[in-house]
Amino acid sequence: MSAAWQRKEGKNPEGGLNAKGRASYNKETGGHLKAPVKSGDNPRRASFLARMGNMPGPEMKDGKPTRLLLSLKAWGASSKADAKAKAKAISERNKK
Repeated sequence: MSAAWQRKEGKNPEGGLNAKGRASYNKETGGHLKAPVKSGDNPRRASFLARMGNMPGPEMKDGKPTRLLLSLKAWGASSKADAKAKAKAISERNKK
């Protein structure tokens, strides 16, 4: 049987992984996944938004948002373009 982070029980229906999924991933890979940062100028948020804003693939499929768009929304962005813009703005503010 696969780990929780690869199954529905470890995925947040609103995007990303839930606490059980993050714990499962961390245990299996030795990673240190943390919960999403929904607002503010956290460098981790800027990095995630920049990375996911440049991911290939559609935001919507069959009239429903894809996991990509759901993840972006969990981090406070409404689209890939919005994610790129927010990442750039956060990075600029953090440089000052």
